[in-house]
Amino acid sequence: MRGEDLENRGGGTGEVKSRANNGSYSLSSSSYMIDDSETRWTSWLVPVFVVANVAMFLVSMYFNNCPKHNPGNCVARFLGRFSFEPLKLNPLFGPSSSTLERLGALEWTKVVQKHQGWRLVTCIWLHAGVIHLVANMLSLVFIGIRLEQQFGFVRIGVIYLLSGFGGSVLSSLFIRNNISVGASGALFGLLGAMLSELITNWTIYTNKGAAMITLLVIIVINLGLGILPHVNNYAHIGGFLTGFLLGFVLLPRPQFGWLDQRNLPAGIPVKTKYKAYQYVLWFISIVLLIVGFIVALVMLFRGENGNDHCPWCHYVTCVPTSRWNCDKN
Repeated sequence: MRGEDLENRGGGTGEVKSRANNGSYSLSSSSYMIDDSETRWTSWLVPVFVVANVAMFLVSMYFNNCPKHNPGNCVARFLGRFSFEPLKLNPLFGPSSSTLERLGALEWTKVVQKHQGWRLVTCIWLHAGVIHLVANMLSLVFIGIRLEQQFGFVRIGVIYLLSGFGGSVLSSLFIRNNISVGASGALFGLLGAMLSELITNWTIYTNKGAAMITLLVIIVINLGLGILPHVNNYAHIGGFLTGFLLGFVLLPRPQFGWLDQRNLPAGIPVKTKYKAYQYVLWFISIVLLIVGFIVALVMLFRGENGNDHCPWCHYVTCVPTSRWNCDKN
């Protein structure tokens, strides 16, 4: 990362937008009436995601090879080619921005003008440094394992990946001069799914009010941290909105006792699997997801700048203060 910012590529003005998460996502499940037939899954996909992210970070450090291009200035030089870039260039203890860019970091020019749309996916497996990686992986373990145990690897895997993609798309619409890496969009998607899961299954929870307040506080705090420098809050918001809608689609629970109706005598009224409002939320969410992704992708690959349509939106990712200038952030 050449220059004094986290990224300053020669004559470029960009920097790494790490999708950092300094807050805690941990939230205990609210109590609900459990059907005897409800399956409790073994969590294996979330640990695989953690291993994959760690492996990709090691790969990025291997290819970075700090001693080769920055001899004598690397941090933790005893690590050899795995040593970190100087802290004044990357305070997160990681590789250079040029290395991240080569390995698939999100950058508008390459996605739109050079047709490298795959970067919308690869960027969520890269991290700007050890601090960035550890914060995201701890959050993934705290949130993801509980959700996977309750809803299975397929649904949680879909939410994680599509939320990460949604965060990347929104980032590309608004950020043009910086590169972006990190799994925070996917993590915020899991947070959003937790919120919509609580809403759509509201009637089966007992201490739902406390759970709702706790979850909203966690979400507000983490989104609030996104206004700090070098943090890509567009990825957080895009991932959160995607996960929030997917939660209504993938995480509704059947009405309590629904499966037991198979043993009822003929002629007794039978409940529907889901309540009417769950079907309504499912339909609305499906429509919003499809329309939202189509509109966003069309705008992105037509080269439109989201800031032209929303001139105040830049404040959601950086609020200028006497300590930093958002024009340079």
